[in-house]
Amino acid sequence: MENSLNTENLVLGKHTRYYEEYSPSLLQPILRSQGRQSLKLNKFQGFDLWRIYELTYLDSLGIPRTCWGCIKVDAQSDFIVESKSLKLYLGSFTMTKFGSLDEIEKIIKLDLDEVLKTSVSVKLYDLETCAFPLSAPEGTLIDKDAVVENISFDYNPSLLKFDGNDKVEEILRSNILRTLCPVTSQPDHASVIISYQGRKIDRNSLFAYLCSLRRHQGFHEQCAELIFSDIKTILKPRNLTVMACFTRRGGIDINPFRCDDINDCKVQILRTFRQ
Repeated sequence: MENSLNTENLVLGKHTRYYEEYSPSLLQPILRSQGRQSLKLNKFQGFDLWRIYELTYLDSLGIPRTCWGCIKVDAQSDFIVESKSLKLYLGSFTMTKFGSLDEIEKIIKLDLDEVLKTSVSVKLYDLETCAFPLSAPEGTLIDKDAVVENISFDYNPSLLKFDGNDKVEEILRSNILRTLCPVTSQPDHASVIISYQGRKIDRNSLFAYLCSLRRHQGFHEQCAELIFSDIKTILKPRNLTVMACFTRRGGIDINPFRCDDINDCKVQILRTFRQ
């Protein structure tokens, strides 16, 4: 699938200066609609959960402090934040004095609200607080016993098939998702958790489909939405949920969560062992 994104003005993939003084102007928005133009279906609910592991700043006495936290953005917002710009922005806190974590929370929320034209959730934690414990995801891992003939690494949603006519409710998961950044072509890796009700999905076909995304170019959020859209339109399950838990890059992991009904989801929001 070709990349149709307008990335000309993004800092991603370009040599950039690293700022140490608070610089909200570093934040760059990207229209979600750019990545949704090629989707067969873009009707879903959900959010993007960004976990921050490397935020450092100076307290009111000029003493270095560190914290971690999370940012949550509704999937219905018009914009996502470009990941490198967010990392540069958070890095700009390094040599700036702040009175408290509450103050920094409010500043980050205010800046992101302004850039993304929506209301985001921001929560910061002292490093001694175990805010994101590691958890084993629920569901059946399809990777171990997968059997795929003539495996292809070119995007192919037609690989998705049913396994008989039985109706089931189950959670399937895989650790093999690998996609490419649409700007730098750097690889991104994720564990994918899929919960659904409906006609049983053939697990080998699902594995083969995820393998076919190995050269696909898209931002994390767009890749999760592509998987949701393909499964929903081809296999037509009820109450579908797709969560992609991407591994960390630059001190941030990104976790897009898409579902039919946010109030009827079976998937637990978690931090996997890889994150």
